[in-house]
Amino acid sequence: MSYEEFAEAGVATVYEAYGRRGLLDVELFPLTAGRRVAGPARIALCGQNDNRAVHEVMTHLRPGEILVLTMPEAAPVALFGDLLATQAQTAGAAGVLVNAAVRDSADLALPVWTRWRRATGATKNERGSVNVPVTIGGTRIEPGDVLVLDDDGATAVVKSDVDSALVAVRERIAKEDGLRKRWAAGEFSYDAYGMRAEDES
Repeated sequence: MSYEEFAEAGVATVYEAYGRRGLLDVELFPLTAGRRVAGPARIALCGQNDNRAVHEVMTHLRPGEILVLTMPEAAPVALFGDLLATQAQTAGAAGVLVNAAVRDSADLALPVWTRWRRATGATKNERGSVNVPVTIGGTRIEPGDVLVLDDDGATAVVKSDVDSALVAVRERIAKEDGLRKRWAAGEFSYDAYGMRAEDES
């Protein structure tokens, strides 16, 4: 399927439409503002402060996927940089989520979201694991779950819920379009939601 609708809807809309589930509740920022991407997760669970698993996961990466790089405890150690970004871009990754640090940040053309920017290098001593479930910001992400990333951060949709979530996203967008027209015409949400009546009663 195409994940463009999730990307266009954005993190906040998908999160709300999905019943306020799936938010990765950590500070993640894009290296380049204004980008919106979505796609199935391809995961590397690295050893602590080690990025050997990132090199391995590159051999599994497929076009349109979101590369998810994490380790047992998030720390400002660079798991990802220019040379790995070249491999990810060649493989056709839609974006990269790094629950750690990146370096060479000025040279990364690929859409990347990260916790930190640091030059601190990782070791390559622990194999780690690829294509395994991980938890980031209180949300469990399994391989193939859909990730949505934009300037607000990231949210996830369980792969078995993708079709129903997309229907809910479309419904929410239609509802918000209707409300936007009402507010643009001068109506107040304070009245439309009955808050004024409650406050005056």
